Amino acid sequence: MGYWNTRGLRGSAFEDLINMTNDVYKQRNVAIIQKIPTPITPVKLDKEHGQITLAYFDKQSTVDYIGAVQGIAVCFDAKETREKRLPMQNIHEHQMDFMEHFERQDGVSFLLVHFAVLDEYYYLPFPVLKKYWDEAQRGGRKSVPYTAFEQKYRLYPSDGYPLNYLEGINTYLADKENSD
Repeated sequence: MGYWNTRGLRGSAFEDLINMTNDVYKQRNVAIIQKIPTPITPVKLDKEHGQITLAYFDKQSTVDYIGAVQGIAVCFDAKETREKRLPMQNIHEHQMDFMEHFERQDGVSFLLVHFAVLDEYYYLPFPVLKKYWDEAQRGGRKSVPYTAFEQKYRLYPSDGYPLNYLEGINTYLADKENSD
């Protein structure tokens, strides 16, 4: 059983950026994306401050976010790395399984990745992630190298969106349509 403590909120600023973006998407009626809470059971409470200081995860969650964009179902996870690669240890088998099944239902699965060392954000399509995941499962490379993140999927703030990741989805869907 996994445990959470006060050091367990890595990437919070990144998720705050995504949540602010999702609020703007919702306000503009462009998309509805919700953060999926991770179910936890508190073990220790700081009664003086009314805070949970130690808890365990009740069960494995799916992904960080799920929703719909103009009639397209989407799910994704947010990952942050301080290296010039995305370690596979940051991705869990149950997340891969969920995203793969989501794709089979014609949804769009992906990761949003923040390279903290470069302060760059990327959209990583599920098929690219799956390629590296499968390679790692066969004993190969245990990370997605920075060079695998295509510049066309680099994300920026734009049009009042703190991190306009819908641009990544649009680029991916256009590429997918052109390759069919």
